[in-house]
Amino acid sequence: METKKNVLTYAGLKKLEDELQFLKVEERKRIAEKIKEAVAQGDLSENAEYDSAKDEQRDIEARIEEITNILKNVEVITEEDVESGVAGVGSHVKLLDMEYDEKFEVTIVGSTESSSRKGYISNESPLGRALIGQKRNKIVKVAAPTGEELKYKILSITKEEIE
Repeated sequence: METKKNVLTYAGLKKLEDELQFLKVEERKRIAEKIKEAVAQGDLSENAEYDSAKDEQRDIEARIEEITNILKNVEVITEEDVESGVAGVGSHVKLLDMEYDEKFEVTIVGSTESSSRKGYISNESPLGRALIGQKRNKIVKVAAPTGEELKYKILSITKEEIE
């Protein structure tokens, strides 16, 4: 079975590498000190600070493992990989919702970087999949979870520097 590639922009890769470094160096050190202080208080069986610090340590180690696994099988999309005028990972796309006559913008990123708050949609999402490979003025159709078909017109496509 082929392992799924984790598609990231260069900025997304840098962000994950920075987070991993911070967790391994700063957070591990901070949590070790917290555990040390809790142990110094004595009886660990009823020590809420110790339990809390150990829970936090588990969360940090789980995130370190998650990021490490993502980075083991990463495919970085650089600006050169983004074809001009064609929607793909790293593209900023302006759309017109044909039903409501409303304009909105999205940036297509890998699933690891997606954030609806920032307008970053996954290349694996229904809209992301529909946009990949499309050009300006094309009308794309997306099946909504409710079963209805949504139509969007692509107004423009530009290369995007992901934050």
